[in-house]
Amino acid sequence: MDNTDKKILTLLQHNSRLTYKEIADKINLTQTPVFDRIKRMENEGVIEKYVTILNRKKLNNSMIVYSQVTMVRQTVEVSTQFEKAIAQLPEVLECNFVSGSFDYLLKIIVPDMPAYHEFHQLKLSVIPGVSLINSYFVMSEIKNTTELPI
Repeated sequence: MDNTDKKILTLLQHNSRLTYKEIADKINLTQTPVFDRIKRMENEGVIEKYVTILNRKKLNNSMIVYSQVTMVRQTVEVSTQFEKAIAQLPEVLECNFVSGSFDYLLKIIVPDMPAYHEFHQLKLSVIPGVSLINSYFVMSEIKNTTELPI
């Protein structure tokens, strides 16, 4: 990956709807090499997919909650069952297996506190193997980006 590839990736991260012509104009290339480079990076898996980022507040999902989840045991069976259950919950935006004093860190999005209470009681805490849940409510979002440093 050279500097031209990095420029293309930076532009696409900022606006994935740019045309090949617009990208070519911004980096002083013609459309064909831009097309070839993008296709190569897609084929290599550098570019995984193109998405639309929605305004969560306009969709009535204004509460972000981070939950630390501790499991009863750290076994393959318990972890696999938990991870399969979490994958089915649309409220969970991210689930990471972490080191430290708990096992999983979840990023959850819900409309409000009653919705989180219902999620906690009826979906999260009933997953087999869950021992302890500590939740933290985001009061103000300082930075939120999907753009990776290149």
